[in-house]
Amino acid sequence: MNSSPDATASSSWRIEPVGDRCLLVAFGDRVDADVNRTVLSFTAWLLQHPLPGVVDVVPAFTTVALHYRPEAYAGSGSTAMPFEQLAGQVQAVLARGVPEVELGGRTVEIPCCYGGEYGPDLEEVAQRCNLSTDEVIRLHGESPLVVYTFYFAPGNPFAGGLDERLALPRRQTPRTQVPAGSVAIANGLSTIYQLAMPGGWNLIGRTPWNLFDLKQDPPVRLQLGDRLRFVPVTPAEFDRLYEARA
Repeated sequence: MNSSPDATASSSWRIEPVGDRCLLVAFGDRVDADVNRTVLSFTAWLLQHPLPGVVDVVPAFTTVALHYRPEAYAGSGSTAMPFEQLAGQVQAVLARGVPEVELGGRTVEIPCCYGGEYGPDLEEVAQRCNLSTDEVIRLHGESPLVVYTFYFAPGNPFAGGLDERLALPRRQTPRTQVPAGSVAIANGLSTIYQLAMPGGWNLIGRTPWNLFDLKQDPPVRLQLGDRLRFVPVTPAEFDRLYEARA
């Protein structure tokens, strides 16, 4: 983090309980780069300055979840509930302001085989966007994609910054099975299906990379804030670069 002007001091937020062991801080209702930068900034601050009783910090597109142990506040001498005590500390931190996270440290080039059996929706995406398939591939590769969060499966990234010319909603009818490694777009985002699973995004390609491996440290190949650049590869190159998933 740097010492630039506060990212959260001028932002709005709301603090909500999620059960009796989780507190949720929401910074907005839309997914965009500014909101996600605030999420990442607050997450980085919490990891460097742990609050009492907090055992896990989970960032998402617009929220940060703080999982905590209520018993950590049993001897505080306060009559307030544990959630209220933790919420008060969070409120004080946000009111002071949290320095912005400096993004852009890593650019990760991800091999991707586009179209055909690897990206069965590529031609349909091109038609719906009034583009050629080559233009879709180029725009996807040139989009300033940044990893906002991880969902669905360990290591499964969701990256924002997709070129507006590729703006499409999810498919009306989801697939019951999407192959592992599938590269997909929807709602201004791009994702990679780490595991084979049901899904409703538009499949335009597939990467041979495995993004999660418990034998590695850390097991997650990508990190929050990484900039992604998808690089086209041939089916032969896909086979050569293929990494098995456990």
